Amino acid sequence: MAEKASTAARNSSAGRVLEASQPDGIRNVVLVGHTGSGKTTVVEALAMEAGALTRAGRVEDGTCVSDYDDIEQRQHRSVQLSVVPVAWNGIKVNLIDTPGYADFVGELRAGLRAADAALFVVSAAAGADGVDGQTLALWEECAQVGMPRALVITHLDAARADFDLMAQTCADLLGDGDSDAILPLQLPVYGPKGPDGHRPVTGVIDLLTEQVFDCSDGAHTRTDATAEQTAQIETARNRLIEGIIAESEDETLMDRYLEGERIDLTTLIADLERAVAHDRFHPILIAAPPPEGTREGLGMVEILELITRGFPTPAEHAVAARCPGNGAAPQALSCDPGAPLAAEVIRTASDPYVGRVSLVRVFSGTLHADDTVHICGHNDGNGHDVDERVGAVTAPFGKQQFPIGQAIAGDIAYVTKLGHAETGDTVSAKDSPLLIEPWPLPEPLLPVAVRAHGKADEDKLSQGLSRLVAEDPTVRLEQNPRTHQLVLWCLGEAHRDVALERLRSRFGVQVDVDEYRVALRETFAGKASGHGRHVKQSGGHGQYAICDIEVEPLPEGSGIEFVDKVVGGAVPRQFIGSVEKGVRAQAERGVAAGYPLVDVRVTLLDGKAHSVDSSDAAFQTAGALALREAAAAARIDLLEPIAEVRVTVADDFVGTILGDLAGRRGRVLGTEPATAGRTVIRAEVPELELSRYAIDLRSLSRGAAQFDRSYVRHEPMPSQIAADLRSRSEATV
Repeated sequence: MAEKASTAARNSSAGRVLEASQPDGIRNVVLVGHTGSGKTTVVEALAMEAGALTRAGRVEDGTCVSDYDDIEQRQHRSVQLSVVPVAWNGIKVNLIDTPGYADFVGELRAGLRAADAALFVVSAAAGADGVDGQTLALWEECAQVGMPRALVITHLDAARADFDLMAQTCADLLGDGDSDAILPLQLPVYGPKGPDGHRPVTGVIDLLTEQVFDCSDGAHTRTDATAEQTAQIETARNRLIEGIIAESEDETLMDRYLEGERIDLTTLIADLERAVAHDRFHPILIAAPPPEGTREGLGMVEILELITRGFPTPAEHAVAARCPGNGAAPQALSCDPGAPLAAEVIRTASDPYVGRVSLVRVFSGTLHADDTVHICGHNDGNGHDVDERVGAVTAPFGKQQFPIGQAIAGDIAYVTKLGHAETGDTVSAKDSPLLIEPWPLPEPLLPVAVRAHGKADEDKLSQGLSRLVAEDPTVRLEQNPRTHQLVLWCLGEAHRDVALERLRSRFGVQVDVDEYRVALRETFAGKASGHGRHVKQSGGHGQYAICDIEVEPLPEGSGIEFVDKVVGGAVPRQFIGSVEKGVRAQAERGVAAGYPLVDVRVTLLDGKAHSVDSSDAAFQTAGALALREAAAAARIDLLEPIAEVRVTVADDFVGTILGDLAGRRGRVLGTEPATAGRTVIRAEVPELELSRYAIDLRSLSRGAAQFDRSYVRHEPMPSQIAADLRSRSEATV
């Protein structure tokens, strides 16, 4: 790769990199992969190899370098992004660990935004499932933006682990027709089988140098491959060399190689590094646990060498920004510490002592402690266009943070006291405000209706929910005016559980979960007449109002139409509006199952009044009574919302998804090809059938599908389902 970049990295006694003086002395690498693939273990092993940890996975106070959150430790899985900086070859490497579970894709996308390259971690023990639908989709997404990628295979010591099979699976599924662009740089060396048939990994063979990194005797040694090993690796080595030469910028190299010329190692390594940096070649590396009696994991040195010498610098990652409000096209930012400041908040958190803490990636300029900066977001008018003063600037390392004073272009740091900044907001110079387009996030589609558990929780609920939404942009808060429910929209069950747990443990708000209600409507199926009589005379001033109405259905979307056809002053003019007010109030309350009445014309035909006892209130009551009587004499249809659903699914699961949609009363509108190996299914499905679809779809497709939906219309639901809903409604009254 290129020559080693110089940096004035300042390390603590434990080898943590706190600051870098130039962007070319920084590498930002995100680790992604399915849940259980071993990303966090790899991060900790790399930090151990680089000398940033005193013992595996832990800092001096005993906390884990990753998965240090209380929720993560209870659930034994990553639920949030964490950054671990280490030093290697004089380079500051920000290792960005992300959750593998699909529910926490918001944290994953934040990691992608902060990174300039990606390590895809796959488990050799998972077989074909090691490259799941989410991994495939993410690989394609990185390819679209040209993000350099490499693969790391883990769990080689597990039963039934097969390195060759997993490497070929990765090449076949991720190669997009070019499997020679995804090839191993190393092969594992196995020790003798134990009593349980297990073969531990005791070393790694470097295919280019033909050297063996051996730990079989507990000591880490480098030796040349034996004659037997050289014969074993010949095919893999030749294929690797041909794959590197095919991506070389030297067009004569392939001809020289085919003519029998031996290409020198320096040329091959330089071409490999350029091909990796330019996203043309994706090497496969090994991460194996340390053999018994040793501390350092196998393959860590090679991964760190690839990161520092093959992955691009922040200056090679172009991000555009625009001046808010002027309509000009976005311009590429200069990754220059001396340029105007432009940074992005990639995640926010709440600290009980310092308040809101923002993790930012600096794309341009330098962010100093105590600077006054401009906060700009895409929710203008909601506190996203303000000036604020930065508090402390710190370097993240597990649960701990270390003061650094400033963060230059290309670096990642924590910032305190930005009380208005939310995830996705832009932090820029006060006199030169900028706005960076936010990264795409999936729409949360699992509804969770919540309410305060007690009076004390009611007082804290609003603030707790607002802080939750500010921290996690994949949570959407809705106050449904029709069902009067407070709804949290989440990405799945695990996401829901974490959101509720954060409300309780972090924000001190206990909530109860109610059954989510879909906003149904009612309408008349045919014409009907109603007579409203409200007469009360029991001494003193009485109440007297009588009205006759006719109700008829209207086309969808017509709402409530009121027509006055009273003749001869049977209902005085001043009370016509009172009847209409009563009719509309009753329509809002519903006439059959308590859902709003829509799409009818109500015609006032006749009525009676009393010169003394008639009043506005009396005629409102009479109008409501007339509408209820008309409803009692007519067939009332319950209208349910219909959504158009677009499901993007791997071709292998199309039949399963079509059958499931049919079981949900869905009408398939058609299918069309998406990317290679994937199909888009369009269908209209009642929203009553979609409340758990985010969970069920993931189960049906093994995580290889996603969907979006949009409201289309309301239409009458089947009579049996309507009858069940009515009986349930009556039972709760």
